[in-house]
Amino acid sequence: MNLLTINLAKLHKLSELFQFFNSGKHLNRLSEPELWAALEQEQNQYELLFEHLGYRLRVDGRGFAWFHTEDSNSNVSKATRNLALVLMVLFDYQADNQQSLARFCDWRIDRVLLQAVFDKHRELLLAESLDIESITQVYDTAVRYGFAQAQDSTWRLLPAAVRYLDHFQELARHQMTENELMDAAEEE
Repeated sequence: MNLLTINLAKLHKLSELFQFFNSGKHLNRLSEPELWAALEQEQNQYELLFEHLGYRLRVDGRGFAWFHTEDSNSNVSKATRNLALVLMVLFDYQADNQQSLARFCDWRIDRVLLQAVFDKHRELLLAESLDIESITQVYDTAVRYGFAQAQDSTWRLLPAAVRYLDHFQELARHQMTENELMDAAEEE
């Protein structure tokens, strides 16, 4: 397949999808079902067109898509770092309280939960200059980029947040492997 085989008439949501992805957002099937359906219906065509335009569209079968980039400016890096930390401590807190990490989209994140997470990880969060108010701003950023959805004074994580969970679980596996290697070396 090459660029000449792209049928632009079939890509009726091209402008909306491009604007959505180009703004740095993640498309989630739960929050944007109409755009998701359009993308899913012509996924190969959209991927090919965006690739020829210099963008890498990633579509995850768990229900989200985004423009993948290796480059980031310092503001995006700080926002991403803060979001990663806030989600990491949330996942840690929920795991310690026997909440299924696989069902994170069902969690209702309110001020009570945020306060409990903050209390458990106070030193770490304060070291990064994150208090309860700044954590709520991080969740608002998560909404802007398609990782969460705001509902009244609460948030729910969207499927795209699994990118962070996948990363945290990979780091945990890596750490376990390193610990096992160190234990084996000590036994020798």
